[in-house]
Amino acid sequence: MTDRTAEERQREIVKAARRTGSVDVTTLAAELGVAKETVRRDLRALEDHGLVRRTHGGAYPVESAGFETTLAFRATSHVPEKRRIAAAAADLLGDAETVFIDEGFTPQLIAEALPRDRPLTVVTASLATAGALAEAENTTVLLLGGRVRPGTLATVDHWTTKMLAGFVIDLAYIGANGISREHGLTTPDPAVSEVKAQAIRASRRTVFVGVHTKFGAVSFCRFAEIGELEAIVTSTLLPASEAHRYSLQGPQVIRI
Repeated sequence: MTDRTAEERQREIVKAARRTGSVDVTTLAAELGVAKETVRRDLRALEDHGLVRRTHGGAYPVESAGFETTLAFRATSHVPEKRRIAAAAADLLGDAETVFIDEGFTPQLIAEALPRDRPLTVVTASLATAGALAEAENTTVLLLGGRVRPGTLATVDHWTTKMLAGFVIDLAYIGANGISREHGLTTPDPAVSEVKAQAIRASRRTVFVGVHTKFGAVSFCRFAEIGELEAIVTSTLLPASEAHRYSLQGPQVIRI
């Protein structure tokens, strides 16, 4: 096993991370038949190339133009953290009567946490969110038309953005594959990026929701700057010092 080149080892590591959602140094060292320090060096190299993010004792994959997790996978990772974030985000509704809910599992949880005791119109590109809310009391659901992306079960392309352009929406709940102070909000697919950008343009207020692993990650297509956000909702797993740096660019940062 030790005769693999560094490049081959690193390919194996990325493959494993993408398959299972994370990898740890000890297991990789045993599987690859190399020292832990060699694995750590590989992870540093992969992080430099934007393929993984290192954690204490391991790493997880970064979503990129060539790799994106499916909705089914997202529904199994960081779920308790996502539920807390979604509940806190729903509390920011205020007097909004029209709401855009982005594609993705955390936004879907926000949709389910929205109040049912007053009239609300929800605009979404997500088939899962539309389905979850279709029979909700007092809720009108507008599903944006377009091409359905198989992994995320959400609509994209010009039909979707054209429909969005005709609305003035009170509040948009937006997700992203990465959020960084330098590059703003990013996502791997240009078609998805366009829908998110149009939703933000159509909305009076924008709230970003995302787990701590999104922060510092950078994907292929930029669709918003940090300063365009009214609020960022994440968990206390994002350090307070880092949250403060984001707040200096404008948004309120809420850590749950």
